[in-house]
Amino acid sequence: MIFNSNIFLFAFLPVVFTLFWIARGKQQRYVLLAIAGYVFYGYWDWRFCILLAFSSIVSFVSGLMIDGTDSQQRKRAWVIGAVSVDLTLLGFFKYYNFVAANLGVALDWLSVRAQPPVLHIILPIGISFYTFHTISYVVDVSKGRVKATRNIAEYFTYVSLFSQLIAGPIVRYRQIEADLEQIDGPPRSDWIAIGIGFFVVGLIKKVIIADHIGGGIDPILAAYANGSISAMSFGQAWITAIGYTCQLYFDFSGYSDMAVGLGYLFSLRIPQNFDAPYRSLGIQDFWRRWHISLSTWLRDYLYIGLGGNRKGKRRMYVNIMIVMLLGGLWHGASWTFVIWGAYHGILLIIDRLGSPFFRKLPPMLYRAQTFFLVIIGWVFFRATSFRMAGGWLRSMFTAGPARDAALPIAPMLPIWIGIALAVVMFLPETWNFRFGTTRRWAAVYAAGFVLAYVFMNGTNSPFLYYQF
Repeated sequence: MIFNSNIFLFAFLPVVFTLFWIARGKQQRYVLLAIAGYVFYGYWDWRFCILLAFSSIVSFVSGLMIDGTDSQQRKRAWVIGAVSVDLTLLGFFKYYNFVAANLGVALDWLSVRAQPPVLHIILPIGISFYTFHTISYVVDVSKGRVKATRNIAEYFTYVSLFSQLIAGPIVRYRQIEADLEQIDGPPRSDWIAIGIGFFVVGLIKKVIIADHIGGGIDPILAAYANGSISAMSFGQAWITAIGYTCQLYFDFSGYSDMAVGLGYLFSLRIPQNFDAPYRSLGIQDFWRRWHISLSTWLRDYLYIGLGGNRKGKRRMYVNIMIVMLLGGLWHGASWTFVIWGAYHGILLIIDRLGSPFFRKLPPMLYRAQTFFLVIIGWVFFRATSFRMAGGWLRSMFTAGPARDAALPIAPMLPIWIGIALAVVMFLPETWNFRFGTTRRWAAVYAAGFVLAYVFMNGTNSPFLYYQF
C-alpha cells in the first residue's frame, strides 16, 4: 500500500481517520493506530509483520529492563543485546547476500573451492527505518533521555506508525512522546488543516513533478544499465543526472511532507526532514538540510559514540569517514552506495579543511559548487554498477553524441526539470508555508488534491526510498 494509491486515499485513510476520532481514550487510539500500522505493513507481505512485532517486543522489554535497574553493567548488557538483535535482523535480510557474494569472490581469488550459499532473501520493506527507531529508543532510555514506556500499545503505535513506517522520517520516541501522551485530546481543526496542506503538497511533489521526471529519465537509465545502449550522449548524461537529482528530492521530500501531514491528522507532530538542501552553502550545510532525521541520527548515535571531534582532528576525520561509509551502506547492499558514502565523507573533510577559503566565495558560486558536487554524487547513488557509474560520468565530461543513443530525450523532460529546479531554488520549503486553517482554504486543498489525482493518471508508482 502506498500513499498515492486509490486504496489508501479512498479506503484505508478515511476509515482509520474516522475510527480514530470516534475512539475515546488513549488506549483505544493506541490500539487502533497500531493495528492500522500492521494492516498497512501487512498489505505488502503479512509475514514480515512478525519480524516487525518481534523487533518491537525486544526493544520494549529491553527498555523496561534498562529503566528498572541501577546497575550500569546490566544496562549496558541489555543495550548491547537489543541492538545486537536489531542489527542481526537487519544484517541478515539486507546484507547477507552482499557479504556472501563478496566473500565468494575473495575465496575464488584465493583458489578456495568452498563458496557461501546465496539465499533467496526478500528484503522487508522499511526495515532500515524501524530498526533505527527501536535502536534509538533503547539507547535513549539507557542514557536517561527518556523514560521507558510501560504501555506496550503506546510503544507499538510509535514503532508501527504507518505515516513513517516504510520510508521515514526516522522519528525518535522522545520527539513524539508528548503528543502520544496527549493523543486522547479533542480534534484540532488547525492541525487537521495543516495536515491536509502538508499531505497535498507532498502528493503534488510526488505525482506531478517526481513521477513525470522519472518517466523521462528512467527508460534511458534502464536501457543503459541493461546494455540496450552502450553509451549516453553528453546531453543525455547531464539531463539524466540533473533529472535524477530533482526526481529523488521531490519523491522523498514529497513522501516526508505526506508523512508529516498524516501525523497532524492524528495529533502527532513528525519532525522536519528537508530544508531546501539544494541551496546549501557547502557539503556540511547540505547534510544539515538533506534527510535531516538520518543525518542527525548518525551524528547522535554513531559519530558522537565514536568520539566525534573530542579526540583530535585526525580521529574526527576518521570518524566522519566511518559514519559516511556506514551511512552509504545503510541505503543499500551495494558497493556503489559505499562509494557514494565515501565520496561524501571526503567532501565533508575537504569542506572542513577549506572552510576559511570557501566562506570567502560569493554565496551564489559556493551554492553552485555544492549543487554540482551533489549531482556527481547522485550518479553513484543511482547507478546499479561501477560500469554504469563510470560510463555515465565519462559521458558527462566527454562532449559529443553517443554512437548508439537510441532513446531520444522526451521533449517535455527539460521543461519538467526546469520547473523542478525553479521550485527547489526559489520557492520556500514546505515547512515555511503558511497553511491556511479557515474554511475557504478547504477549496484550495481540494483543488490541489484533484490536480494531483488527475496527474496520477491511474498510476501508483512506489516511492524511491521504499527500497531502503
